[in-house]
Amino acid sequence: MNSVILRTLVPILLLVAAGFCSRKWGLLKKGDQRVLSAYIYYFALPALLLVNMADIRITMDTLKFILSAILPPFVILSILLIVFLVFRFSVQTLYLLIVCSVFGSHSFFGLPFVMFAFDTPESERLGVLSSSFIAIVCVSLTITVLEMYKLKDSDIIQGFKIVVKKLSTNPLILSIVMGLLFSILRIRIPLPLARPLHMLGSSAATVAIFQLGVSLYGRSYKNLKTAFYLSLIRVVVLPFIAIASVAVFHLGKLEGSILILMHATPMALATIVLSERYKFYQDVIPSLMLISSLVAPINMNIWLLILGYK
Repeated sequence: MNSVILRTLVPILLLVAAGFCSRKWGLLKKGDQRVLSAYIYYFALPALLLVNMADIRITMDTLKFILSAILPPFVILSILLIVFLVFRFSVQTLYLLIVCSVFGSHSFFGLPFVMFAFDTPESERLGVLSSSFIAIVCVSLTITVLEMYKLKDSDIIQGFKIVVKKLSTNPLILSIVMGLLFSILRIRIPLPLARPLHMLGSSAATVAIFQLGVSLYGRSYKNLKTAFYLSLIRVVVLPFIAIASVAVFHLGKLEGSILILMHATPMALATIVLSERYKFYQDVIPSLMLISSLVAPINMNIWLLILGYK
């Protein structure tokens, strides 16, 4: 079997299965996934993003890579808006299509996958850089859409204030911004602080994939056919847009491959939580999460083969 597939598919499936079985066998109970999610969201991922972003040196090549990373979400958003104007379906359906398209698991799934697949410091650096800036764009778009969905005909200005407040307190965005400031100002994180941050960050990939298995257990899954069609936007359409973006900016093979893989990730784990909080398509989102998560390891390995990795 292909060695790259062994490095990605096997660890991911084993970790997801371990998380799923931990619930099935009663080792973890309902609600424990929130503890794991909180650990990843508030500690492990911010630590990983902070230390890696602080080590980045901003160059023209870095800026090209960042622009190539954030272009696909804006392209798919533009396409969906054009389709909406042409076919005149409901604005609620438009919101669903936008969330399904842009809100991927870039940090929780894409980054671990890249680290498993390439297993080099450079690939980790590029994975963190791409997932960080894609996350800033996609989290901002998703929160904005969900607040608009919640507001309906209410005060848009008040909704905008809520969005800004939520983004300004997001731990992932704050850690990215802080890491960038350290990078721009050439501030080195002191070793006594850097060491525990690296230790926390190194646990992010393993715990995130394990938590995926925990989250998938015990949920009710409906409208699987609709969820399957919606999942095609992320697993098929968005990676092809990423290919075009990579070509436009003339990126190298490793840089381009990582960006394409990042845009082929499954739906973000937080989608289910946000769906419940905003009462947003609660009959579809869990099924979409299930299908995209189960398909992702195979789909992303297919993309690795297409990209020439054996």
